[in-house]
Amino acid sequence: MSLRYFEELSPGHGKEAPRAAPASDAPRLDLNGDWAFRFSEAGLDETDGFELPGFHDQGWDRLPVPSHWQLHGYGKPAYLNIAYPIPLDPPYVPDENPTGDYRRVFDLPESWAGTPAVVRFEGVESCARVWLNGVELGVTRGSRLAAEFDVTHALRPGSNVLAVRVHQFSSGTYLEDQDTWRLAGIFRDVTLLARPASGIRDVFVHAGYDVASGGGRLRIDVDTDAEATVAIPGLGVSGTPATEEFTFDEIRPWSAEDPHLYDAVICTPGEEVRLRIGFRTVAVTDTGVLTVNGSRVVLRGVNRHEFHPDRGRAITLEDMRHDVESMKRHNINAVRTAHYPPHPAFLDLCDEYGLWVMLECDLETHGFECTQPEPRLGNPSDAPQWHEACLDRAQRTVERDKNHPGVISWSLGNEAGDGRNLEAMAAWIHERDPSRPIHYEGDRLARYVDLYGEMYRTPAVVRRIGQGLLRPGETFYPATGGEGDPADERRNRMPFVYTEFAHAMGNGPGALDEYMRLCEQYPRVQGGFVWEWKDQGLRSTDAQGREFFAYGGDFGEDLHDGNFICDGLVLPDGTPSPGLLEYQKVIEPVAIGPGSTPGHLLVHNRHDLVDLAHLRFTWSLTRDGVQLGDGTLPTPDLGPGERTEIPLPLLRTGTDDVSEGESWLTVRAELAKPTAWAPEGHVVAWGQIPLPSDGEPARATLDASLLAADATGARIALGPARFDRNTGRLLGLGDHEFDGPRLDLWRAPTDNDLAWSQRDAAYWKARGLDRLRHRTVSVQPDEEGLTVVVRSAAAATDCGYLTTYRWETDEHRLRVHVHTEPVGHWPQREDVFGEPMVDADLPPEEYAELLRRDKAPSLARIGLHWELPGEWSRVSWFGAGPGESYPDSRQAARVGLFRASVEELQTPYVRPQDNGNRSDVRWAEVVDDEGAGLRIEGAELFNLAARRWSDRHLAEARHGTDLSAGPAIHLHTDHVVQGVGSGAVGPGVLPRYRLEVRPADFTLVLTALPARQLPTS
Repeated sequence: MSLRYFEELSPGHGKEAPRAAPASDAPRLDLNGDWAFRFSEAGLDETDGFELPGFHDQGWDRLPVPSHWQLHGYGKPAYLNIAYPIPLDPPYVPDENPTGDYRRVFDLPESWAGTPAVVRFEGVESCARVWLNGVELGVTRGSRLAAEFDVTHALRPGSNVLAVRVHQFSSGTYLEDQDTWRLAGIFRDVTLLARPASGIRDVFVHAGYDVASGGGRLRIDVDTDAEATVAIPGLGVSGTPATEEFTFDEIRPWSAEDPHLYDAVICTPGEEVRLRIGFRTVAVTDTGVLTVNGSRVVLRGVNRHEFHPDRGRAITLEDMRHDVESMKRHNINAVRTAHYPPHPAFLDLCDEYGLWVMLECDLETHGFECTQPEPRLGNPSDAPQWHEACLDRAQRTVERDKNHPGVISWSLGNEAGDGRNLEAMAAWIHERDPSRPIHYEGDRLARYVDLYGEMYRTPAVVRRIGQGLLRPGETFYPATGGEGDPADERRNRMPFVYTEFAHAMGNGPGALDEYMRLCEQYPRVQGGFVWEWKDQGLRSTDAQGREFFAYGGDFGEDLHDGNFICDGLVLPDGTPSPGLLEYQKVIEPVAIGPGSTPGHLLVHNRHDLVDLAHLRFTWSLTRDGVQLGDGTLPTPDLGPGERTEIPLPLLRTGTDDVSEGESWLTVRAELAKPTAWAPEGHVVAWGQIPLPSDGEPARATLDASLLAADATGARIALGPARFDRNTGRLLGLGDHEFDGPRLDLWRAPTDNDLAWSQRDAAYWKARGLDRLRHRTVSVQPDEEGLTVVVRSAAAATDCGYLTTYRWETDEHRLRVHVHTEPVGHWPQREDVFGEPMVDADLPPEEYAELLRRDKAPSLARIGLHWELPGEWSRVSWFGAGPGESYPDSRQAARVGLFRASVEELQTPYVRPQDNGNRSDVRWAEVVDDEGAGLRIEGAELFNLAARRWSDRHLAEARHGTDLSAGPAIHLHTDHVVQGVGSGAVGPGVLPRYRLEVRPADFTLVLTALPARQLPTS
């Protein structure tokens, strides 16, 4: 059987040559809106005449354009990461090929009479056949790439009918196996564009910056049959022939930190085109460093899919602007357009607001990794018959977006293996646009790219790369040792970028600080892109009308990859996650901290190109969490990369002594003036410095002599406390009744805990840590308190923990010292992660210790679980906050006094999991609305979490709507918790943040609180 047209290997036919599409004064008709729509489950080939003007479509439905038909009830969304949604049978697709027929009637204005025109589709997934007034215009493939068709011969005065048949699957599907929702339809704008005689077909702007002189060079290639002139008012250019090459003695260059654009107008007798020109020069130095305008840049970026929870990839200008403004507010300076060119308006915003862009081609063949008997058998990236289709995608990418100063590199695609077609794409781009370097992570040996990229390498591996120690032929995926002298390896002389790192799935990522510190230590390590920007959860409702965000498997798919689609730094509705706040802090462009000498403050300008003149510095002083004073500091005169130490400010606090209690100085760098993306006073960076105090704080102490336990009644009494006679469990304190505490070693697994390679969650489950049973070994009252010994373990295991609780009281307060230690056999954790997790150049003893900890048996936590009255829903604490923090993700937490409801302590990750931990807590109070409840103080810093459901309930929930409040508040006071890592993809918890099976000692003091007036803020 011959190929059907949607299975042909070509990129289509009938399209005009690709071009940029700058703003023009030529007439245009917006064809977005409601179109007549008919849906079929089958892959129709021949038509029933629906493309003809006289066809009656009154019985058809109406579907908005742009949109995806699955989000309007036609078929269902499906999420897959690697596997194809169709049989791997290139270039064929199944007969069950959802197809949508579209019709749009529009009136041609009389002023268009005789004017040539094209119809432009910005994005159609995945194959479109187009007619105008029954005349076939052609076929396009390349879903996220623009396509134009000449309609001059088919346009007619008055009413016109544009008809489009869209197939969800086509030969193009094999080139578009991106990790995202599989959605179809006309999902970007459709426009009719007049192409007047003597008009401008295309423009290519070449605007460079001369670092040595501060001047600029400009050449504009104008594709026109007429004489063209250019005007740039900001540079004194007016009516100059566009063929002239311009040299300017002084210009203000464009950068992500200072995105200055010059408005330009190019005129011919038939058309006027408006451009925004940014002068900048991108180069790779002889030492292998990526520079812009002569300065090394560090990419503090994100990978960004286009996504909205209601509209999928059919996003609006407001959606894009929200993304860009949020990125800028959170110190992000770079975007990789994963894994396709975005809507062109997004790049306009990147130019305007200032973001470095790695623009990626619409190419991914990840599913060929699954072919047998060998991976990537028949991969299109290396198959000659796919050459034209691959090269077409590179050409359409570059031609559309070549005039954007924000685009500083091209990326050939993502996870498409290797092969001659990728090499051909790189060669064409190098010839067409030598001003930008090329990236492609799949070129493992960097044979045809200019930037060496890797995904999810450990910090230990990145350190080796930064040191230039790769051996010739060495690769990490697949693992290949290589051999020879590193001096012969080309990659050791290239910029290195984190193509993807720090997988932001669920609670995480951890170790962001470790990755970004390497950028400061090794000039060739130049940052990169967190995976990814936004959770791609689709807004849905359950049978009870409750709203939730759906992921893979929620639409009855036969094949899906679950919640792997929800791996972003912002939640589906755009709410910043704790991971984004952590990233914001780690990558802040000003570092503020203690100086090398007492009484001094270190300020480091980490901007790549600008000084600190746009910022103002303020300070505030707190003692035990209460603010004592505030003020301003002179803005340090620091150029990019410079640092200095300045004396601490004279602290005018209204009191003469700041040495009592725990005092912290917080210094903030704020915007001195409003910007396009944030108001005046927006905090760009901050640092906290502890001030000297008179001695260590006396925490968890009792004020008077100890009381004896009274075991004569039905319960054991110890001052204000009551204990169960048989189990030794604390039952109440003062007037309050509650249940607790019990030893807790487990947490509701995070997505990173569930990683298959480090196997933490599997290890915990196999040891039964989620189902501990407790056996009281002894209850011994005495003259100074009560000692309770409990063994905790799970059915069918011989390993557990033996815990001794020593209770004491001074009549008013109750102190418990906890000693707990492992008993029985704890087998090794089956950690199969193969890459080094420990730096080999550490001191030998430290190296050996971290190696041991890396593979050691692990725990989620060592702490106490309490069940408190449900009305105790108000929490205050002095410690790290205000948001959640874990050992390897706590840079964004500052020490202070914070208050929140139990509900506010939760982070609503799309798939419920452990969340809401507050670290470094000195004391906490959990009370009701009248202030009655419990105060807990720690002799050591402790971790705090509170929620209305148990960890078991949390772990069993698929969505937040599965969680219902129980009668108790579940309070966790943990001595230690394990970090979160990025194990869902890549490294899990680094050894220094890993909680191994070990003994622990800690002390808490409890005070019953009566009803009282609570603070209002």
